[in-house]
Amino acid sequence: MMVKSDLVKKIKEYFNLNIYETKVWLALLNKGIASAGEIAEISGVPRSRTYDVLESLEKRGFAIVQIGKPVKYIAVKPTEVLEKMKTLTLNEAQEKVTSLGNLKETQEYAELEQLHNEGITPIKSHDLTGSMRGRANILGRVRELMENAEKDVLICTSAEDFEDKARVLLPTLERLNKNAIKVKIALAGEEDKVRKLNAKHNLNAKHVQTPARLFMADKKEACFMITPEGADEDIGIWLNAPYFTSALSSMVEQSLKN
Repeated sequence: MMVKSDLVKKIKEYFNLNIYETKVWLALLNKGIASAGEIAEISGVPRSRTYDVLESLEKRGFAIVQIGKPVKYIAVKPTEVLEKMKTLTLNEAQEKVTSLGNLKETQEYAELEQLHNEGITPIKSHDLTGSMRGRANILGRVRELMENAEKDVLICTSAEDFEDKARVLLPTLERLNKNAIKVKIALAGEEDKVRKLNAKHNLNAKHVQTPARLFMADKKEACFMITPEGADEDIGIWLNAPYFTSALSSMVEQSLKN
């Protein structure tokens, strides 16, 4: 059986298999039903390893054992394998989310918080500045900034950027509204797109010409992007500096008035 090396490599990555498992599964799919000896001959995998590999594939749902002499293996349809993997991945993800959710109730987590609080207390607020790299890290920091707001939140970005981050921003904005936190949104871009976003998500965003992308809470804490929209990698700055953030907030609000 001649199988392109590119196919073997891609199937290996897609289905999280090792190289022997990939070759054996492809050989079994090609044959439909075969003994370990036949699979070893077709796949080019050493016969001494083929038994272990077939057993591994059987346990993971890629093959079915046909009882008899000699023992043979039946290939499971790729569609069935794919559905099993999707279900398994979802279950594992849900278990991980549940485990992380319960982490806050543990003594170990309480000790982590204590270590952080003891370390952060001596630091002056205007010294709290850091860089953020990567979309996921920036989104996480923006969500935390907004959720920790006590009085008001100011969002200034483009309509496209807001829509891109909507999965995180909209649920957070909903919680802020329930907690009576004042929210101001300034969006650059096409006015028609801003109007559509307002109508679709029940927002009260104002159209502005400001090209900045920044998020502020209580005029004390801010996250702002230093890379242009559409860059290969998002890079941002987070800071807790009331004087600077208050001044920046005033500039954005003046833009809203104008």
